Amino acid sequence: MAALAAARTAYEAGDFIAALTHLSGLIDGSEDQDTLLLLAETFDKLGLTADAAEIASRAAESDDPSPQVLKRAVELHDKIGDEARIQLYGMRLFEKAPDDADNAALLAASFLRGGEDAFARLLRAPLAESERPDHVMIAGTLYNDEERDPAALTVFRKIAALHPDDPFAQLKLLAVARNFCDYALIETVEEKLKPALRAREAAVFEGETGYSNLLWCADEAVNRLATNNPCSRPMPSPASIAARRTRPHAWTARLRVGYLSSDLWDDHATMRLLQSVLEQHDLGRVEPVLYCYTPERFVGFDAGGRDRWGKIVPIGTMSDAEAAETIRRDGIDILVDLKGFTGGSRSGILNYGPAPVQVAWLGFPGSTVGVDLDYVIGDPIVLPPSSQPHYHEQICRLPESYQPNDPVHRVLPPATPRDDLGLPADRFVFASFNTQRKISLQTLETWAEILRGAPRSVLWVMIDGALARENVLAALERRGVAAERIHFAPKCDYATHIARLQAADLGLDTAPYNGHTTTSDKLWAGLPVITQKGSNFASRVSESLLTAIGLPDLVLPNRQALVARAIALAEDPAAIARTKTRLAENRFRAPLFDAERFCRHLEQAFETMAARAKAKKPPTPFTVQALPARDRAFR
Repeated sequence: MAALAAARTAYEAGDFIAALTHLSGLIDGSEDQDTLLLLAETFDKLGLTADAAEIASRAAESDDPSPQVLKRAVELHDKIGDEARIQLYGMRLFEKAPDDADNAALLAASFLRGGEDAFARLLRAPLAESERPDHVMIAGTLYNDEERDPAALTVFRKIAALHPDDPFAQLKLLAVARNFCDYALIETVEEKLKPALRAREAAVFEGETGYSNLLWCADEAVNRLATNNPCSRPMPSPASIAARRTRPHAWTARLRVGYLSSDLWDDHATMRLLQSVLEQHDLGRVEPVLYCYTPERFVGFDAGGRDRWGKIVPIGTMSDAEAAETIRRDGIDILVDLKGFTGGSRSGILNYGPAPVQVAWLGFPGSTVGVDLDYVIGDPIVLPPSSQPHYHEQICRLPESYQPNDPVHRVLPPATPRDDLGLPADRFVFASFNTQRKISLQTLETWAEILRGAPRSVLWVMIDGALARENVLAALERRGVAAERIHFAPKCDYATHIARLQAADLGLDTAPYNGHTTTSDKLWAGLPVITQKGSNFASRVSESLLTAIGLPDLVLPNRQALVARAIALAEDPAAIARTKTRLAENRFRAPLFDAERFCRHLEQAFETMAARAKAKKPPTPFTVQALPARDRAFR
């Protein structure tokens, strides 16, 4: 003990050689943690970090090592980059001290370096509570894709405060705030961004994803500036794009059309729209091939429809370059990306130039900036000629609506009674089931004005999570709407959802990002939807769908007109009944749910694209000619 005390005195005096001399007689075979720890610290001070780490390992391997010993073992092995021992001792310390943010930071960073993100995420809670900037930044990595844990809001608020002038930090905070309906924070950040929005500052909006930008901005020129989108390969040069379009290609009598997606299972929203169109392909004209990178857990949920859609080629384990080479080797004529800038997308495959014609459709309502695409498929409403300057893709317009809809596999169960849903029988029920991040400040103001003007109405809305629900209630109460007028709907399976939709009187759309599948689901269920005209693709979708179902009168020119019409309908049950009758009559007559008709138009579009490619002509905008109107129901 005297030697140990002398060694510690020398160490504290900075005489590390003397400390080592005192310790040298104590260490042979010693398992004393205090002795080994002091020796490790002395070696470290002398610059012998590897030796220090080895001694710290001896201390950490002793019986019941203290948190202090384990912590120094982690820190010293971090200095020399020994990932295995960082993780070994870090996990032992985590068991003893789960709130130690320093250890969590070192351990999480080690897991991240090794690509073990799932293990790293187990350590994120203490980092979210820490105020140290380095801890907060690691927490940002671990909460980056989190949509349900309110700690994400805490983390990105801290990051934005650390980097007040960084657009990436501010726009990420805005995106996270939308997930939790934090309208006070949304308003603060949007107000701060208004000058950049007016000036269309590219340097600011390069920090935002294309999807997030569409949630609050309907300016097509700004939408194109939101370039913080994942793509594994840079956009090819104009010369490379021209070479792809003109290289030798073996065209056959049938068009080989490849569909690229991670959503190829029947309960995904995309396939609730698309699967009947795939089944309707004229196999004498088109050979459909599906390039699938759907996660296996979702493939397992499929009820058995995948074998009806065409040949399926799994590419989930391939790199982008390998997938592109597979598509090229298969001789695909037209490759259709169904994802764009949505979750899990691998649009970067197209930047390897796998097909002579490359097309964006359905997944993303905007230009897929930075991806090599010849065409984007829209319609005259969502993509009028005024949109073309904001797209590098040439616009192909289908004649009725760009969105397919399945009338065969979509269930249509009987209506659920209001009593079973907790809805008042004597009130007019407005409904919105769009994802909560689409409920913009503009939408919230519109809803509040409608509810104030229609005092015998309630709003039925799907909001997920206690914090988001509290925030919505508080925001509406500040706008004069009492909490008892808001009814929350839980998530549920699709059949239950279609049944419950029929209990509402009128669907309210969101703006500037409309309902897409959610709007068509309401129309399928017989629930009319009211919307207003928009100024970009995402804000015009409901107009396109309502027009294709024969209800263009529910598209209002502006917000004031929409509010007035919604209030008037809430006071006119007979008008709502007539509208619902008209919607039911049109379900199997109007083009919206006519998958066979849609497929013929789509095939005509593909043939036009292919004809130009065969003639070595560059892509150009065009509109598909509509088939003659049906004179009877298609189903």
